[in-house]
Amino acid sequence: MTTAIRSEVALELSAATIGYGGVPAVRDLDLSVRSGEILALLGPNGAGKTTTMLAAVGAIPLLSGSVTALGAPVVEQVERNARRGITLVPDNRGVFHSLSVADNLRVAQRKSGSDAGFVLEYFPKLKGMLRQRCGSLSGGEQQMLALAKAMLPEPRVLLIDELSMGLSPIAVQNILPRLRAVADEQQMAIVLVEQHIDLALSIADSGIVLHHGRAALTGSADRLRRDRDAVESAYFGVEAS
Repeated sequence: MTTAIRSEVALELSAATIGYGGVPAVRDLDLSVRSGEILALLGPNGAGKTTTMLAAVGAIPLLSGSVTALGAPVVEQVERNARRGITLVPDNRGVFHSLSVADNLRVAQRKSGSDAGFVLEYFPKLKGMLRQRCGSLSGGEQQMLALAKAMLPEPRVLLIDELSMGLSPIAVQNILPRLRAVADEQQMAIVLVEQHIDLALSIADSGIVLHHGRAALTGSADRLRRDRDAVESAYFGVEAS
C-alpha cells in the first residue's frame, strides 16, 4: 500500500443533515478524520451513528451539507465509493456463514486482487481456522473475519459499525488494539461506532458523542477520557453539573 500523509483529511462531513424520506435523523454534523487516525463515534441507540456511517459511504443521501472523502465528494453509489477506497463493515458483519473462513477471504480477494497474508498478520487466530465454516466461529472470530475481509482491498477509509455487538468485553479488548495497529501501520482512517466507551477512547485519537442526531460533545480522545462526567452527560442528554 502507498503510505498516505498522516495530516491528510481522509473523511469530512460538513454541516451534514441526513435523513429518510426528508425527515432528518442527523443534523448539522461536522466530522473529520485524518489518514492514520481513529475517530470513535459514540452515543445511545437511535443517536444517528449508523445513519452517519451510511451517508459516509454514499448509501443514503444528504438533505444538506457535504461529505468529502479522499479529496472528492462522496457520491450516492456505494460500489463506486468502495473502489475509491471507502469501506463499511456493517453491524451484521457481512460474512457468509455457510462458507469456510478461507472461502470468505477468497470472495474478498476476487474483488480486490490482494493477498490475504497481510490481513491475517493482524488477526493470526484466523490462520488456524481457514477450513472452518464461518457459522461455527464465535462472535469475536466472525468479527475478525469481517474486518479482515474489509481490509483486503486496502481501503484508505474504514468505517466499522457496532464492532462489539454481541461480543464479550474480552473479545472487544482483543480486537481493538489490532485496529490501532492497522491505523498506524496502514495509515487507514478509521471511524469506529462502539458501545464500550472507555475501550473505544483508549485506542482512538478523537471522539464525537451523538445524541438525538446532534453532536453533543467532541474532542480529543485524551480529553474525553479525562472528563468522563461530560461524556456521560452528553451520552444521556443531560447537562453536566
